[in-house]
Amino acid sequence: MFPMNAQFTELLKNCKLCPVECGADRTRGAGACGVSGLHIAKYYLHPFEEPCISFQKGSGTIFFTGCNLRCAFCQNYEVSRAQRGKAVTAQELADIFKELEDMGAENISLVTPSHLTAYLVEAFELYRPKIPVVYNTGSYEKVDTLQRIDPFVDIYLPDMKFYSPALSQRYLGKEDYFDVASKAIEFMASAKPLRMREDGKMLSGCIVRHLVMPLCSADTKTLLKWFARTLPKDTYLSLMSQYTPFGDVSKYPELARPITAREYNVAVDTATELGIANLFAQERKSSGEKYIPTWDF
Repeated sequence: MFPMNAQFTELLKNCKLCPVECGADRTRGAGACGVSGLHIAKYYLHPFEEPCISFQKGSGTIFFTGCNLRCAFCQNYEVSRAQRGKAVTAQELADIFKELEDMGAENISLVTPSHLTAYLVEAFELYRPKIPVVYNTGSYEKVDTLQRIDPFVDIYLPDMKFYSPALSQRYLGKEDYFDVASKAIEFMASAKPLRMREDGKMLSGCIVRHLVMPLCSADTKTLLKWFARTLPKDTYLSLMSQYTPFGDVSKYPELARPITAREYNVAVDTATELGIANLFAQERKSSGEKYIPTWDF
């Protein structure tokens, strides 16, 4: 375990940074997220995010190890289950921020960061990037933890996975997912007003991602109605068609296939009918294991 200042050490001794509130002493060992200190699996210029995020040179993406969700279909299974990853200090992470900047990154994107916010704040206090910072999360977040990291974030990139408690319990292991994630996303969408450069690069704002899943069209419709009814009008919606059978789906035969064209078209048509103007849609060819990163550590 690496030294931290007293404020962050206290946060980690009885860890309640995320809604799991496992209470683990993460100065000594792993919490429910699977990790104690900072661990990363990869960092690089990622070209396959939304156009305003990857933009021209790619998003400076850092994949963190561990996760507070247990998505059966996770495409980054080895990383989320803490089976891979290299331990780094806050200073080394700050150096990675600078390295990605020097590589020409359009932004610094933190992937699955919620269980590591105490460490991230320390890294940002050592070095504040001169490019936008993206907080890329599964959205199982506590608002008070988001408030702690918010001063260092420019763009929020949250998932909204399911509305149904039954689907959330089945696929994520979290029956209360929507109740928790909706509050977190409402905070994120309100915290960062949209700012776009004339050339289309996002400088500030919120993009809510929804992965269209097999046999979940009714749930998708309900989620999109919530989005249109609740979130600020400048919030972007990204409808992803890239579901690929991956992770541990052997117990879920309905997840053993990609989505159909009809399932994706239902999602896009619903968003259009609801008047969601800021919309990203994916080409069907965006699915497949070729888009899953090769892990470095």
